[in-house]
Amino acid sequence: MNTTITKRTSNRRSIAALLLLTTAIIFLCGTAHAAEKLPRLSNGKPDFSGIWQTTSSANDDLEPHSNRKDAAPGPGIVEGNVIPYLPQALEQKKKNFENRATQDPAVKGWTLGVPRAVYYPEPFQIFSRTANLNIVPQFGHSVRTIHTNGTEHPQDPNDWWLGDSRGHWEGDTLVVDVKHFNDKTWFDHAGNFHSDELHIVERWKFLDTNTIEYKATIEDNKVFSKPWNISVILHRHREKNFQLIEDYRFTLDYDQFYPPKPAP
Repeated sequence: MNTTITKRTSNRRSIAALLLLTTAIIFLCGTAHAAEKLPRLSNGKPDFSGIWQTTSSANDDLEPHSNRKDAAPGPGIVEGNVIPYLPQALEQKKKNFENRATQDPAVKGWTLGVPRAVYYPEPFQIFSRTANLNIVPQFGHSVRTIHTNGTEHPQDPNDWWLGDSRGHWEGDTLVVDVKHFNDKTWFDHAGNFHSDELHIVERWKFLDTNTIEYKATIEDNKVFSKPWNISVILHRHREKNFQLIEDYRFTLDYDQFYPPKPAP
């Protein structure tokens, strides 16, 4: 009897081991197959070309938030949920929130900046090349260039709306160092802001051919007590004939003057 029980136990263990091995093989084959299908450039690096958009409500507020008259509720995209403001900067953030209806740079039609253009609720297009990536948001039609040719940040820079972006590859992940910003953009419509000391490290990675995981570490010693992280998922637009539609709001106030009217 003991011999029979031992044989049954042994058989069960063998079956379990076989199932585990089969599952592992299927998983590994599926992963390898997915990796093979990633779009790639001539140098073998991932090709992020396409039109992308998030379904996140991060533009309303990066932090978790309940509903309000100008925003739906959302879980936020900040790791740890809370942005680590310095006390004085937190007071400024509160003032920004109170005046967001008129003071949000996006409401004025200004350039969204980095990283806001990534999770703003409009599409943006990426054009990938071996030496750089160009990112064109629908909102404002600004153009951001991420250099991937090994060049460094300029030594005597200006302060730019989009900063200066220098990228390198870690395997199939694009890592981008961004600095040399001005202080004129916000992170969201809730008044989260930065100074001209803003420094961002982004990580762009395919989850599959139609999904990008975007992560960023944000640092600004004038505003925050420590670096903090955000993460958002981007989805490829695959609708037939989908394209960006000009959303250049800064000029709307001048539409009444164009085309010029004939002199009386």
